[in-house]
Amino acid sequence: MDDNRNGCLDLGEFAKGVAESKLQMTDQDIRTLFAAFDRNRDGTIQYDEFLRVVRGDLSPNRKALVVKAFKKLDKDGSGELNFDDICEVYNAKKHPAVLEGRKTERQILEEFLSTFEMHLSDKPDGIVTLDEFVEYYANVSASIDNDAYFVQMMN
Repeated sequence: MDDNRNGCLDLGEFAKGVAESKLQMTDQDIRTLFAAFDRNRDGTIQYDEFLRVVRGDLSPNRKALVVKAFKKLDKDGSGELNFDDICEVYNAKKHPAVLEGRKTERQILEEFLSTFEMHLSDKPDGIVTLDEFVEYYANVSASIDNDAYFVQMMN
């Protein structure tokens, strides 16, 4: 289906896949289904987006674990994770980019924080809310079948 081999499907590739699967869908139905899978509205469907729609939201047990992890990281109890919260738990001194002198520890920590914001915010602000944190781990969770492995990964 991924004719241009860019790792995602555009509407044309998706429609072609629907047709090749012998599904009888109107053009409007195909656009509606495509929009349901294109969660970030960038005009393509990435594999993670596809999995997230198929697998759905976090199970209650997984969500409770994610919330617990957020609270542990939120040292000041503000309900948000910021640079200072992450500094206390994530040591960037031995990160390869820091060791090579390409980036500072602060840059690595800011990049780390921004990864949690990429699914709900198109303009990362360096502050991670609980919703952003949960959304990030819901996307991670979609590719992990085994609950025990998810628990191990979170720990």
